[in-house]
Amino acid sequence: MEIVVASNNKKKRHEIQSILGTLGIKLVAAEDTISLDVVEDADSFAGNAKKKAEAFAKANNKPALADDSGLCVDSLNGAPGIYSARFAGPNASDQDNNSKLLKELADTTERDAHFVCALHLAFPDSDHSLTTEGSVDGFISEQASGSSGFGYDPIFFSPELGKAFADATPEEKASVSHRGRALRLLAEKLQANGIV
Repeated sequence: MEIVVASNNKKKRHEIQSILGTLGIKLVAAEDTISLDVVEDADSFAGNAKKKAEAFAKANNKPALADDSGLCVDSLNGAPGIYSARFAGPNASDQDNNSKLLKELADTTERDAHFVCALHLAFPDSDHSLTTEGSVDGFISEQASGSSGFGYDPIFFSPELGKAFADATPEEKASVSHRGRALRLLAEKLQANGIV
C-alpha cells in the first residue's frame, strides 16, 4: 500500500516510516507527488491535519497522511500550540522559535508543557478516514541541549526519558513521543480495519 505523506519535513517522514514501514506501507514523499501548499488555518491540530490530508489525497488520487503537531506550554495558555512552526514569525527557524520561547519563560518557574500530534489519513475515493492523536508531557529546559531531532526538541525535557528530546536517539524519542504514540494508534487502526 502506498501513502502520500503531506509533509516536506524529512525528519518527520523518517519517524513515520520507522513505524508504518513495518506494516509494509510505502511512503511517497510530498515532493514526489502533485505537491500543494495547503494553508493551515484551522483552529486545531486535528483540523489542520484533516485539511492537508484531504487535499493531498484528492490531488494525487492516493491515500494521504497528514500530521499537525506542536508544543503547548501551560503558563502561556497553550501557546505556541497550532502556531508552533511560526511562533517567532512566518519564516522562523527552529532556533528562532526556541529562542523566543525561552525568552517568554525567562521570568517563570512554571515550565510544564506537552507536545500534541494529530494524524489524519484520508482516502481519495471515499469519505472514510482514520484519525489519531498522541501527546507527551514534559517541561521546557532553561537552555537548549542535544543535536538530534528538530523543532523544540532541544528545549523539551522528557521525564520519561530523563533527557531532552534532542539528546535522545530517534528510537528513544519515538518510544514516548506524541508522534510515536499517534502513529502506533494509527497502525492499530489500519490493522483492525483490515487495510494492511
